[in-house]
Amino acid sequence: MESVFNLENFDIKLDTEVIGRNIIYTDEASSTNSFLLDPAISGNINGTILIAEKQTKGRGRKDRLWYSTKGLNLTFSILLTDKKYFTKHFNLINFAAALSTAIAIEKFFQSRTELKWPNDVLINNKKVAGVLIESTSKGEKIERVVIGIGINVNQTSFQGSFNIQPTSLKIETNETVERETLLAELLNVFEETLEQVISNYKWILKEWKQRCGMIGERISVSDGEKTKSGIFDDVDENGFMILKDKDKVEKIYFGDVSIV
Repeated sequence: MESVFNLENFDIKLDTEVIGRNIIYTDEASSTNSFLLDPAISGNINGTILIAEKQTKGRGRKDRLWYSTKGLNLTFSILLTDKKYFTKHFNLINFAAALSTAIAIEKFFQSRTELKWPNDVLINNKKVAGVLIESTSKGEKIERVVIGIGINVNQTSFQGSFNIQPTSLKIETNETVERETLLAELLNVFEETLEQVISNYKWILKEWKQRCGMIGERISVSDGEKTKSGIFDDVDENGFMILKDKDKVEKIYFGDVSIV
């Protein structure tokens, strides 16, 4: 049964200075990312979050549709306009978002999570959450960054075909999860983790790599046109994959990964 998101309960548990302090809540949006990317609609307040109970055009990477049952899950986006985050380690904002999601889940449910390059959160090899980052620029300068996060919280059945089998926190824990508490905790963790992008990016890489079971495995990675295979050797300081195949070392910027 779907539930209404209780903004008062959420606000009580939120312990941030900036992230989530300006909140937009809507019953339905085409896409939370698209909404926040448009300053004419969403304004320009750093840390704004938009929560939508339903997205009519929710999407993941490569414009794949993201289906989410209304009132059961968390589909939201976070707006960053503070230029201090748009540094040379800008790409690690993606890692920070996925890592924060994993840490928040682990804190609540003592469930071991796994991070799948570049931006999925898994439990028991099944996908429980995903991250999609988009940005707008003027010339070479980034103007605003939007981090979209979808978490399967209380949904118990999934229709369709999937690259990775989906799951939800309710399926994995046998408990109905209070979405307000989970989102507040995630944002609390994210605000702290985001600062590490600037001050201690190596910590983010260390914590992320500890949760990535694919490192060291033989994998294949597809960008939609070509598929390459080799050993997932490491990630570099920007989170890009280092792929080794015999004597060849290659940097992979994006793609779908699977163990061979």
